[in-house]
Amino acid sequence: MQDQEQYISPIKQRILHFASTLGISKRDFYTKIGVSRGTLESKTGITEDVITKFFTTYPNVSIVWLMTGRGGMLSQTELSEATTDIPVAHHTDDPKDGIPLIPLEAMAGELTGELPVLEYECERYVVPVFKGADYLIPVKGSSMYPKYSSGDIVACQRVPMSNLFFQWNKVYVINTNQGPLIKRIKPGNTPDHVLIVSDNEKYDPFELPLSAIYSVSLVIGVIRLE
Repeated sequence: MQDQEQYISPIKQRILHFASTLGISKRDFYTKIGVSRGTLESKTGITEDVITKFFTTYPNVSIVWLMTGRGGMLSQTELSEATTDIPVAHHTDDPKDGIPLIPLEAMAGELTGELPVLEYECERYVVPVFKGADYLIPVKGSSMYPKYSSGDIVACQRVPMSNLFFQWNKVYVINTNQGPLIKRIKPGNTPDHVLIVSDNEKYDPFELPLSAIYSVSLVIGVIRLE
């Protein structure tokens, strides 16, 4: 049996693991949640007061993950709505690590796969909660407001065109003959069309033939910049 004096609470371990994804020092993390360093690094249990302070500071963290280790670090509600306001990304200079942030001017080429070399020239960010994301792109304009604001960064996962299947009413990045679009996709009036919908009611929905879509990516998350 493991010596209890050498045992660190699994909840403490998960909190420390979460802290390591934030891109800030442990000292800053402890200050932010209002506890001393020894509180989380000592080989003792964890109090309800510390857990309350942690959730007060980071309410988007999944209670199930923290208490049991099951599931993702963020709550399923946050992930399904593709929204997180906590700083869970940090920059990396390793070309084999992280997710490339594709500049707006390179979006069309990236989405069609015509300019893959650009990924090596892009800034890259490690975002643990966005596992499976192929790239990040900035949002431009207000057509998807209030869901997404101009300047937000969305994480995208490519969808194979050979077996294209839309999850209706989900947000996608589609590269079309009108350029890259970040929109909700709904059924069109015919099987070979889809309805392109903005969240901002000032923008009218319109139908688009599937033949006009060159590539598709599902938006799986967003980093909101304050």
